[in-house]
Amino acid sequence: QVQLVESGGGLVQAGGSLRLSCTTSGLTFSINTMAWFRQAPGKEREFVAAITGNGINSWYADSVKDRFTISRDNAKNTVYLQINKLIPEDAAVYLCAAKLLQLNRRTDPNGYYYWGQGTQVTVSS
Repeated sequence: QVQLVESGGGLVQAGGSLRLSCTTSGLTFSINTMAWFRQAPGKEREFVAAITGNGINSWYADSVKDRFTISRDNAKNTVYLQINKLIPEDAAVYLCAAKLLQLNRRTDPNGYYYWGQGTQVTVSS
């Protein structure tokens, strides 16, 4: 049984930082592209970042480039999202995703098979 468990969310002031974690089980982690998405109330799920299984290649949404960093530790079956310089627009539930179904669907929420439950990020201004 595959499980993805996110943690690290919370209430942070604008300009602050957070490090989100997504720990997986039941998955051959090191061969899986992993991704982070986010979803704010009343909005569609939005791609944030993705990273290949070997950690060499990563992709970011334009809105988070230069502020967010995705990384992974294959020994710990965990993917991370370092969030810096938080702005109110970053407030959302952040979800991690695994098992990319097609290479060209990396930024598509429908392109991943497994999802975690999410962790809430709230930004105070």
